[in-house]
Amino acid sequence: MTKASSGIFHFAVVFMLTLEIRIQLSVESELVVDRSKKNLTHVPKDLTLKTTILDASQNYISELQASDILSLSKLRILILSHNRIQYLDISVFKFNQELEYLDLSHNKLYKISCYPTVNLKHLDLSFNEFDVLPICKEFGNMSQLDFLGLSATQLQKSSWLPIAHLNISKVLLVLGELYGQKEDPESLQDLNTKSLHIVFPTQKKFHFVLDVAASTAVSLELSNIKYVPDDNEYSYFMNVLLRLQKNPRLLDLTLNNIETTWNSFFKILQVVWHTTIEHFSISNVELTGELDHQDFNYSDTSVKTLSIHQVFSYVYHFQQGYVYKILSNMKIQNFTITGTRMMHMFCPLQISPLVYLNLSNNLLTDEVFKNCTSLTALKTLILQMNQFKKLVNIVNMTKDMKSLQQLDISQNSLRYENEGNCFWTKSLLILNMSSNILTDSVFRCIPPSVTVLDLHHNRIVSIPQDVTSLEALEELNVAFNYLTDLPGCGTFSSLSVLIIDYNLVSRELREFIKNIGQISSEVVEDWPESYKCAYPDSYKGTQLQNFHMSQLSCNTTLLIVTIGVIVLFLAVIVTFLCIYMDLPWYLRMVCQWTQARHRARNMSLKELQKNLQFHAFISYSGHDSVWVKNELLPNLEKEDIRICLHERNFVPGKSIVENIINFIEESYKTIFVLSPNFVQSEWCHYELYFAHHKLFQDASDNLILILLEPIPRYSIPGNYHKLKSLMAQRTYLEWPKEKNKHGLFWANLRATINIKLIEQSNQENTCLNNS
Repeated sequence: MTKASSGIFHFAVVFMLTLEIRIQLSVESELVVDRSKKNLTHVPKDLTLKTTILDASQNYISELQASDILSLSKLRILILSHNRIQYLDISVFKFNQELEYLDLSHNKLYKISCYPTVNLKHLDLSFNEFDVLPICKEFGNMSQLDFLGLSATQLQKSSWLPIAHLNISKVLLVLGELYGQKEDPESLQDLNTKSLHIVFPTQKKFHFVLDVAASTAVSLELSNIKYVPDDNEYSYFMNVLLRLQKNPRLLDLTLNNIETTWNSFFKILQVVWHTTIEHFSISNVELTGELDHQDFNYSDTSVKTLSIHQVFSYVYHFQQGYVYKILSNMKIQNFTITGTRMMHMFCPLQISPLVYLNLSNNLLTDEVFKNCTSLTALKTLILQMNQFKKLVNIVNMTKDMKSLQQLDISQNSLRYENEGNCFWTKSLLILNMSSNILTDSVFRCIPPSVTVLDLHHNRIVSIPQDVTSLEALEELNVAFNYLTDLPGCGTFSSLSVLIIDYNLVSRELREFIKNIGQISSEVVEDWPESYKCAYPDSYKGTQLQNFHMSQLSCNTTLLIVTIGVIVLFLAVIVTFLCIYMDLPWYLRMVCQWTQARHRARNMSLKELQKNLQFHAFISYSGHDSVWVKNELLPNLEKEDIRICLHERNFVPGKSIVENIINFIEESYKTIFVLSPNFVQSEWCHYELYFAHHKLFQDASDNLILILLEPIPRYSIPGNYHKLKSLMAQRTYLEWPKEKNKHGLFWANLRATINIKLIEQSNQENTCLNNS
């Protein structure tokens, strides 16, 4: 494929998707059942017959019976660690012929019964309560046994005989708390294994005479070493280490969980230095005591790799420079110091053979390795999770490392603000600057020779177009930034992998899907099977080739124009409805009707019906009587609504004022027909006054205002201040001139006075109009 033809896509983009590379098990049809941490007391019975892997760890299972797994003929892996099983009969697995991995660690096992046909590759019985090693003669038939985990409080040389002929890759031996009462120094002579891990009791000081050098192990790991020496105890652990000099086969030594002193720590290191061990690792160390100034003998060593992890010191008043001096001048190839809260490291005094140096998870600052010219052989430098601040200082620190190919300065607080040219070492190929606070300007401080660049989790908004061409760059990771566009291809002519997921890019996906189908699968690896959407959740897991986005979702300009057209169309529709169909009037009427119905439901029915004889008392001007008699009365009284009119219901012999007061009191509502004629009527003014008085006296909602004709505010006399107030504060019904609106008007009015009045025996006599 030529460079020209790959200009469009000379890289595989991971864009708003996750490239899932799944590590398949040996059989593609594996069926994994995870029932861990489910508070189970028995092996579950509802398992499918196709189960190949069952994890029932961290439960409360106390026994294992053949019926529990009889039907699981395809079971290959069974994990029952961290339960409460006390007894195991291996014959329960006689029907599980494919079982090859069995983990029963961290139970309460004290006894087992063996069965000859089981042929496991992995058997873990560690961290249990066996008194002697649980090794049956049938174990000798496990020709494929690769890992064996055991527990015991007593070690006997004869216990290993059944499996002495097996070549086991790794043996884990956990010694119980009572270990040491009967010690056989030669207990490991007949153990044939490549890797041996011995876990000592946690509550005891290191006190044993076991000859670990007698083992055939190439790799030895010792855990739980409490070694705070005095005159009586000094010999025990040191004798163990000194015996290792007699074992030329041992190449790897690991010490875990150690309690000792600063002086003992360096003595341990010095003893190991003069053995045949090539790889020494020490982790989880608690140090106490003072540190004496001693010379360290660097000569005659086989050590190539030294790893120190998680050191906790309870001494703060000693010269750390002595520690840095010893560590920095060790003539080894691979050196790792992590999790030690180390604040500095000296530059080696002479040319160092270091090829790999890992100082991650410490407290190193920009002052480390200043003007250091002795690390010329160093190829890999890892400084992640420290306290570096300025990228320029990193450049100056590494510029004399002529062989440096890989640099990891991730998870610091690095910045770069165009502080000038960056003269990196020319050998640098892989650079990880992820999880810092770098911005777009960092692209002006990239080594031109770099082939792999990791800048994910920074503050990059865009990749500048005028950056120096990075023609050698093959892989770029700028995920978890703030990119809004894909970078151009011109700057990265050799790019083959570009990772930009979890950014703000959205407009290029359609074009990517379109073009990627035209590129050879050799260029875009694992397309289309491994390219799947990570979000949104509704599309999670969907193959990218099946994910289709509309043009509207991808084109911002088109989206804005479309929204504008829709808004304009809706505005035209609303304007038409308002002007030609009087939509506001309909809305007000519906709103008033709804409010009236709501008020009616919230009022006490008994209270409303008390002493009421009429649904409504009508107040109107004589000039509007035609409308009242021809429109109002027929439309209300046909629905059995009782209306009280002064001309037909007022009681003769009583004064007009007395009649007004009485009938307003006996009416559920008072309806005022408002017009210019109304404000000229003196009696209407009285009726309005008394109705308004009742409104405030009873705290009721008894007034209904019908605006028959518009009333200009200037035409309302000054003494009608109550009318002005009511019209300003209360909603009134407008009489529509259009006949098609009359139906809604009457329905709204009837809704406001909808109440069932109690029949009274004297009602007819009271309401008759004595003509």
